[in-house]
Amino acid sequence: IVGAGPTGLFLALVLSRLGIRVRIIDETGAPGTTSRALAMQARTLEFYRQLDIADDVVRRALRLDTVNLWRRGVHAAQVELGAIGQGLSPFPFALIFPQDEHESLLIEKLLALGVTVERRTTLIGLEERPQSVVVREQSGDGAIATCEANYVAGCDGARSLIRRTIGAEFPGGTYEHLFYVADVQARGARMNHELHVMLDEAGFLALFPLLGEGRGRLIGTVRADAVGESELRWEHIDRRPLERIGLEIEQVHWFSTYRVHHRVADRFRRGRVFLLGDAAHIHSPVGGQGMNTGLGDAMNLAWKLAAVLDDRANSDLLDSYEPERIAFARRLVQTTDRVFQAASSESRVAKVVRTGLVPAVVSRVFRTSLGRRFFFRMLSQTGIEYRSSAWSGGEALGAVRAGDRLPWVEPARPDQPDNFTPLRSLDWQVHVYGTPSLDLRSRCSVHQLPLHAFAFDAHAKAAELHDDAVYLVRPDGYLGAVFPASTATGELEEYLAAHGVRTRSANPAG
Repeated sequence: IVGAGPTGLFLALVLSRLGIRVRIIDETGAPGTTSRALAMQARTLEFYRQLDIADDVVRRALRLDTVNLWRRGVHAAQVELGAIGQGLSPFPFALIFPQDEHESLLIEKLLALGVTVERRTTLIGLEERPQSVVVREQSGDGAIATCEANYVAGCDGARSLIRRTIGAEFPGGTYEHLFYVADVQARGARMNHELHVMLDEAGFLALFPLLGEGRGRLIGTVRADAVGESELRWEHIDRRPLERIGLEIEQVHWFSTYRVHHRVADRFRRGRVFLLGDAAHIHSPVGGQGMNTGLGDAMNLAWKLAAVLDDRANSDLLDSYEPERIAFARRLVQTTDRVFQAASSESRVAKVVRTGLVPAVVSRVFRTSLGRRFFFRMLSQTGIEYRSSAWSGGEALGAVRAGDRLPWVEPARPDQPDNFTPLRSLDWQVHVYGTPSLDLRSRCSVHQLPLHAFAFDAHAKAAELHDDAVYLVRPDGYLGAVFPASTATGELEEYLAAHGVRTRSANPAG
């Protein structure tokens, strides 16, 4: 694994938990100390729960309950998020968890498994062979060594050497505006642990809360007359938005400028080499999707690599990584591009939309149950689906289909385990909401395929699951197949045989 950001660290953690030996290298001498990415979405927390680290994140993070929209210094709208995804996820909220603290947690969990990030180690080349990849690397003292691995994962960021090495193009573009990001200590009524966004001609500004009194993250625009400066500093920012919302900056802990890009690699894989995270896709920070998308890449790839290496699935399982993840990355870039263009455009129409229409519509939509559910599914990444994947089989039974994320079913009582509890096994399993047939129980026993039966109650019905239907759940919590009860046994046998699926318990050597 090349790159020890959140994507690479999480990939290493999942693979290690699945018993796969990994090396993770990074050219930097130490973990990052700045809070770049901030948002933690519900789907990421669901993945983290599978590894028993979600509670650690929730304890260390700041829950984001309120978003405020401002227009010309006047409060235009307030959106109460709260438990916006109630009934849809065990994590129905949004969290602020700075990237440096996030990386520290993942490194801590990796160390507990005996895996250490190899710092000041740079990949300088690789050679693909039929059964392996030979990597050339250079250590901090200039020594050059080679390493032979089964696979290589490029988690090495937007300027990825691995992406260039495998000949992948990175089509897209760059927005004209120059933005700044700063972690600050500040005073003012807006330092209230809520998110504040200014949408007017005074210049874009977003104030994100951080844990601690008076701590915040600012994202704004650099003054047009300062863009050509050789070394941009805090003094070059557009201060009008700060003044309009009455924000007094006491100290700037960290400051940087950047241009926003929107790009997706034209391939996420060549042979035994894979691209993940920013090496594969970059886009605007709208909605806090970037880091979470990279973590989704890692979860998708990790269990597939482990299954193929342990001979628990046909090798074409790895062929499903690119189409599953590249389709979502392309949709995400298109969506964030449209939103970002509307938020930053200088056109008269765009200004009217964001200063007048957006505050009015958003506040109304968030007051409705349907609107809140829609926004939660979109932002939380719980709506990502792989229905067109070659590994999605069975029949369409209502709203829930193969390739969808397994719907979360709220337990009847808080002290009862929910249907996500068995996902901690990181293994294939069968779910039935109702009564499994004796034949199904027998077939699952033969294949050592865990079978979990849950009551078909009001919560299961609300999740749009079908009574007695058979749901084959992948190790990452997505549905590999959905079968009606009447034909489930035979179709399940066909699916397992066609894809060479074996569980970890049925293949102890793995």
